[in-house]
Amino acid sequence: MEYRRFPQGFVVRLDLGEEIVSCLAQLTAKENIQLASVYGLGATNDAVIGVFDNSQQKYYPFHYQGDYEITALVGNITRKEGEPYIHLHITIGNALLDQVHAGHLTSAVVSATAELFVHVWDGQVGRRFDPQVALNVFKF
Repeated sequence: MEYRRFPQGFVVRLDLGEEIVSCLAQLTAKENIQLASVYGLGATNDAVIGVFDNSQQKYYPFHYQGDYEITALVGNITRKEGEPYIHLHITIGNALLDQVHAGHLTSAVVSATAELFVHVWDGQVGRRFDPQVALNVFKF
């Protein structure tokens, strides 16, 4: 992972074999990011994407291997009990452009490169577990 700091945040490049969520967690810890929005694109050949089933109140992971373009990566960075909380969603498309998969990103290994923008916001927003929906929601 290489990155450059700008007044509004960070521009990040991930290389072959790096995992997106763990790299963002490292950046968050190293740079003490408290609150940020994330967006990016790139390529992956190994991704786990979850879909939340509201009736079961549980994530169901789907594992995708092969050549996929990351057409959209969006999310945010907050804190939960003082620890970095990386919340990302991703959309990936296959090489034939006939399949697209999207959902909550658990992990994605970069197969060529990934280009991310981490826009840092002034302030903090926490997370709390909401038992009604079984999710960690914003805590203001």
